[in-house]
Amino acid sequence: MKVYISRLGCPKNDVDADYISARLLTDGHELVDDPLQADSVIVNTCAFIRAAKEESIEELLRLGQLKENGKLKTLFASGCMSQRYGSELLDAMPELDGVFGLGEINTIADAVRSVSSDRGVVRTEADELRYLCGEQRHIADTLPYAYLKIADGCNRRCSYCAIPSIRGRYRSRSLESIVTEAEFLASHGKKELILVSQEGTLWGADFDSKQCITDLLKELERIEGIEWIRLMYLHPAKLSEGLIEYLGADNKTLSYFDLPLQHINTEMLRAMNRPIDRHRIEEILQTVRRISPGSTIRTTFIVGFPGETDEQFEELLEFVREFRFDRLGAFTYSAEEGTPAAQLPDQVDEEVAAERVDQLMRCQFEIVQEKNNSLIGEVVDVIIDSVTPDEAIIGRTAGDCPEIDQEVHINGDGLQTGEFCRVRIESVDGYDLGGILVTE
Repeated sequence: MKVYISRLGCPKNDVDADYISARLLTDGHELVDDPLQADSVIVNTCAFIRAAKEESIEELLRLGQLKENGKLKTLFASGCMSQRYGSELLDAMPELDGVFGLGEINTIADAVRSVSSDRGVVRTEADELRYLCGEQRHIADTLPYAYLKIADGCNRRCSYCAIPSIRGRYRSRSLESIVTEAEFLASHGKKELILVSQEGTLWGADFDSKQCITDLLKELERIEGIEWIRLMYLHPAKLSEGLIEYLGADNKTLSYFDLPLQHINTEMLRAMNRPIDRHRIEEILQTVRRISPGSTIRTTFIVGFPGETDEQFEELLEFVREFRFDRLGAFTYSAEEGTPAAQLPDQVDEEVAAERVDQLMRCQFEIVQEKNNSLIGEVVDVIIDSVTPDEAIIGRTAGDCPEIDQEVHINGDGLQTGEFCRVRIESVDGYDLGGILVTE
């Protein structure tokens, strides 16, 4: 059976798709890159915000057309949207032959093998971690980095977020299983591990052993072949001075602080049910820059949250101007059904929210331009992500996470994917840098 998997959503969802792929290959199926060649299609859906749900539905409808116009026999949905909506999704889309919740790897494999027309829904209780404990993960790309899921679920109750209702409470994956998978990734040529979860700072807190995230980082740093470790999603309320010191020290774990702040106005933070205020955020950021002055600080903000006034947005904008984040993403608020924020009064007009995002990102672009221009003439360490047949070489600095941060376009000869090199920065193009290989 030829199977095509459409991967939607975040890196955590993409890791799940790797597990599904491995299970299908074990059963003797063939994975194809073109849905037109597939007998069966699986869409691994996302349901984080409205735009992600719309993208998932559009993909299901698009691929569903192949059942009428192509060789496609079965179409299945998996992932977050399937977990959240289940029967509703199946009832609304006659194109679907089955809907599978999180971690239903074996039942997906059974459905693909049987080519059954019996339409059904299989959902996983979110307390289980079967989908994080796959014995095998399929690695098809040649990228030098890999995402490694260290936990799932979330104990936070941010008023705008549906993740806890979809993925359940926070559950740390065992240190042993994470290390085993990391060794597997290293054996497949991965040089950088990007640790993902809903909250990296909380790993181990649910264990009786009282292991903490630094225990995990130390074990991963022992793995031969792994050169960079990037810890993502650090909740500011749980970022301790000890962890700041560890991330800022000279080890394989990068001095990269991914801190989703969401807002700076204390009233907005309270409405978002974020257990932190402006004063504490400023203390944390100052501590990071004091302990690790050369670190990269990345954040995200939500604008247009219900009740956000012009004055509160201006406070956020001025804060960004003053602090000068190294990396920043901004999003308009998305009202998600079942969340407390969706019921709040004073919903902000979508056009107003969109203009605020544009204004915030224009501000950040100016900051990044100044920071990048200051790098001209500097020599930086870079990992090579790709080398095309026409010798277009693209890499990243330690301060850049793939897919969300900036790139370095390199002039040089003899470089290979996964290689580390020194590059002299000579130009700036938007958010990206250009440089020349330093051979001495």
